[in-house]
Parts: sequence; C-alpha cells; structure tokens
Amino acid sequence: MTTTEFLLLNLTSIKETYNKSEIPKNPTEFNYFAAFLIIVLSIVGLSGNALTVFALWKYPRARGPTANFIISLCVADFLYCAWNLPFTVSEYIIQKWIYGDIFCILYPFVQYVNSALSLLLVTAVTINRYILIAHKNVYENIYQRRYIGLMIVVIWLFTFSLLVPTLAGVWGRFGYDEKLLACSIVEVNGQSPKAFLFIIGFIIPTFTIIFCYARIFWVVKRSSKRLRNHSKGEVKEQKNRDTKKRKEEWRLTRMILIIFCSFILCFLPQTVIKVTDKNVRYPVLHTLGYILIYTSSCINPIIYGVTNKQYREAYKSVLCRTRPKRTSVLYNVSPSNENSSSQSPPHSNISQSTKGSEINEQV
Repeated sequence: MTTTEFLLLNLTSIKETYNKSEIPKNPTEFNYFAAFLIIVLSIVGLSGNALTVFALWKYPRARGPTANFIISLCVADFLYCAWNLPFTVSEYIIQKWIYGDIFCILYPFVQYVNSALSLLLVTAVTINRYILIAHKNVYENIYQRRYIGLMIVVIWLFTFSLLVPTLAGVWGRFGYDEKLLACSIVEVNGQSPKAFLFIIGFIIPTFTIIFCYARIFWVVKRSSKRLRNHSKGEVKEQKNRDTKKRKEEWRLTRMILIIFCSFILCFLPQTVIKVTDKNVRYPVLHTLGYILIYTSSCINPIIYGVTNKQYREAYKSVLCRTRPKRTSVLYNVSPSNENSSSQSPPHSNISQSTKGSEINEQV
C-alpha cells in the first residue's frame, strides 16, 4: 500500500468516525467555561512568548547559549497557542469538529510535537546548565554558536520524526476520538504509538533532568564547602566576584528547574487521568487535565519574569522602551559597599563591568 493510499484510508476513517457521534459528554455550561479559559490562555501565551522572543533578541545581557534554547521553546509555544488553541476553543463552543479531514490530522500532530519538543528543549537547557556548573572546562568548546544552532535543529527534526509513522498511518493514525470528542491518536489494529511516545518524549527526558539536577546540587554543595575552607586566604574583592557569579548561575539554573516542575505539574494530572479512566467515564476530569496542558504553553514567560532579574530587565526594556543598564547584574554595588567602591579607581569599575559582560554571555 502506497503512502497516498495510507493517507486516503486515514481521511476516510476520520470522516466516518466523527460523523458517527457528535454528542458532547461534558455539560454545555462547562464547555463554555472551558472555552473562556482557553481563550485567556491563548492571549497570555501569544503575547508572553512573543514578548520573550523579542526581549531576548533585543537585550544583549540576557543573550547566550541558554537564551537560544529559551527562544526556541517560546517559538514552539507561540505556534501551539496560535494553531491549536483556536481549534480547541471552537470545539468546546460548537461541540463538534467541523474543520474537515486534513485539519483533524494536523491538529493532533502539532499538539504531540509541541508536547515532546517542549520537554526535550527543557532537557537541553538543563544539560547546558549542568555542563556549565559541573564541567566548565569543556563548556565553551561544546556551546559554540554553530553547535547550538545544530543542537536546536536536531531536536526539532527528531521530534517531528517520532510522529511521521503515525502521520502516514503506519503506526496508529491521527483521527477523531469519539470518547474525547477531539482529534487525537487513534489505534489501528490495536496498535498505538502512545506508550512509545510517552517513554521517548516524557520518561527519558524527565529522568535525564532529574539526574542533571542531582549532579548540579552535589557540585554546588561541594563547591560551597570548598569555598568556605579556602575563603580566609582569598582577596575579598575576588571572593565577592566569584560568589556573585555562582549566585547568578544558580538563579538561572533554578529558573529552569521551576520550568521543568511546572511542566510536570501541567502534564502529570492528564497522564494519571488517562491511565485511571481509559473509558472516559468522567469527561470533566479529562477536560481539566487538557486545560492544564494548555497552561504549560503560556506559563513560562511568567516564570522568566518572576524568577530572573535579567529577564525582567529585558521585558522592561521592551515594554517601557528603556535602555538596558550598562553595569552587569552580577556586579551591582550593594548599599553597604557604596563608599568603598567610590574610592576605587575608575578603571576598576570598567574592568568589573567587562568581566560581568563576559560571564553573562555564558549564562
């Protein structure tokens, strides 16, 4: 059977399926409430992710290897909010699929791509932080600009390749699920790639992130202990500089950890619901689970702004049209040190700002 025949069979099966049953399982009022929430999430996701991409592109202090992965994640989330969420709103309001066969294939395809892509990009950022903190001697060799671009391209292509068999109807198919009243992955001859996708796109990245953060915590704890043991013989200025550098590295690492935890919190409930309620006896729970998944595409920009000072400065420079501060975040002088810093030579401040810029380029 040729690929064309596979697609024709896929389309015919979809048409037969979603014409059989268009009766919604949820109460009508609840569907309208869900549609309202998704509209709000869509607006927040589109504006927040677009703002983040533009701010990181414009604000030089926040750019670096990590920012490139964050921009890619924001692009993926923006496309999801622009493509999937409007269809979802329509489904809950009209309470049936009216957009034909092709879109019933593309809609779940993009949804599954985004879910896997988001976690794989978060994994890539976590590995980036792990190498920066635990293996600084090889960091600059690995995260050169051309290599970073190649990493991002490979992640996108790998994610798409995972779903090509399903798109062609070889291993399951994208179609209309009567129980969920939505286009999703449907079994073919009792076979579905959902378990495989769950392992490759969720389990393996999750354990990789957990391993990296366990190692990061161990390295940070060991470094702090070593610093306390050798701090007596260090010059105070060098000690403060190293301490601020480590704090800034840890702030960004903590931000990625919070993004990962929010991703798990958004996806785990729906995973549990699908396992415990395979026959969709409680459709309201499934809808709430999906709303949490939609939330994962718009919550990241909020996390960036709340947890990271450089990202807040980037947002402020775009929204308020202000120029970024020329001094590094890492070496801002605290009120207690203003007098001592004012007595230091002018070239000392310039040197610190330059070093701070170099460090921020790594972050």
